[in-house]
Order: sequence, then structure tokens, then C-alpha cells
Amino acid sequence: MLERTYVHLPGIGPKTERALWECGLTDWHAALGHDGRVPGVSVGRWDECRRCLEQSIRSFSALDHAFFAPRLPSAEHWRAFQTFRKRAGFVDIETTGMGPWAQVTVIGVFDGVRTSTYIAGDNLQEFAEHVEQLGMLVTFNGASFDLPYLRRTFPAVAWNHIHCDLRFALRRLGLSGGLKQIEKRLGIAREDDIDGLCGEDAVRLWEEYCAGSDESLAQLVAYNAADVENLATLMDYAFDRLQSGLLGEIQP
Repeated sequence: MLERTYVHLPGIGPKTERALWECGLTDWHAALGHDGRVPGVSVGRWDECRRCLEQSIRSFSALDHAFFAPRLPSAEHWRAFQTFRKRAGFVDIETTGMGPWAQVTVIGVFDGVRTSTYIAGDNLQEFAEHVEQLGMLVTFNGASFDLPYLRRTFPAVAWNHIHCDLRFALRRLGLSGGLKQIEKRLGIAREDDIDGLCGEDAVRLWEEYCAGSDESLAQLVAYNAADVENLATLMDYAFDRLQSGLLGEIQP
């Protein structure tokens, strides 16, 4: 999907992108091989776009997420998932509350194969090295919640990742509400010991752990792991449907 995208080019919006697809310029190589006029784009602007396309191809081959992240509109970062899947991290955090005073207690990162858990007072700072290796982050409501806390907690991290916030991607598919609500609508089940837990429970479990309950920490870690692992299922669901809806009959 990413190599068929044009909305990261200067002055190209969704309507012009669709016009490019419909006239046969269905990917970057086709666009660069085209000699004639391009619908809705001036000659000077298209020359600028061609230079960006050449750089896009190089960055695509190098998996340079830092090139695409600032150029793609935030609502279109989902398009990069197929390309950056092997360098994607599904991320969710737990905190001591909701206010600006709250601290990060647990961070979960699922890479599609295994889940890594980072816990305050234990190995939380190791998350910084992990996230620097990722090219794309997938969250649910991360733009408003997870990422602001993470940026504050780890100010030395570049935070130049491609970021898909599934809260908004799924809303485009008619799925609104919280993460657990959407999971239930799609038939995604959780283990009995964490089914029904919410953010308030996560705060409570952390407080119980601080009071000496290792069992509460284990339950909190399992709750967080379910969040990040289910994000992978939801990302696959969203990507397939958003791509199909965007390309429609243009799909070869």
C-alpha cells in the first residue's frame, strides 16, 4: 500500500491521488515512468513530486521510517503497516492514574511474535533501547494517552516513528468506543482472569503490587499483554479493510 501512496508528496491530496490511480499511475515506478502531463498537477509541481518519489523509493528500500513519518498525514500512517510490519511494535502502557502527575508503571510491546514487558522499579528504562529499534508504533488512543506519557518518561528517544492510532483507524470503519468494546464486537475474547478489567483496575493492581502482592503484578502484566497482542489482530483487521476501501476497483 505504501508504494502506491501519493498523499505524502508536496501538494497532493486524496482527490489528486485517486486521479493518479485512475489514469494508470498505480505505483511510484509507474509514476516515474510517465512522460505526459499528470491530471491536476502543474508541470513544476510534478517535477517536485518526482524528486520526492525518487527519494521515497530509496527510503522504502532502506525501511527509513523517519522519511515517511513527517510526510504522511497522521490519519494515513496505517498505509505503512505492510511495509514496516517486521519493525512494528504494538504498544500499551499502564499508569498510576490519568492526570499529568501520573507515572508510567508498565509498558507492553508486542512484535507479532513475543511480548516484552517493562515494569517501573525493575526494567522500565530498557524500553528506550527497544523502542529505538522500531520503525512503526501501533496503539489504541496512543496519540492522546500513551505517547505523551512515553515522551515525558523517555525524553532522549527520538520519537520519529510512524504511528497508527487504531482508535481513529477503526472509527473510519464504523467501530467506535473503547478497546475492550471493539474487541467484543469483533469476537476477540480474553482469558477469564483478566476479562472485564479496565484502566481503573490497572491502577488498583499496581497499588496492590506496591503493597506487596506479586499476584496483582502478574495479573496486571497479563492484562497489559492482552492489550498489545490484541492490537495486532485489530491492526490486521483495519489494514485489510482500509486498503480495500481505498483502492476498491483500482486494485489490480
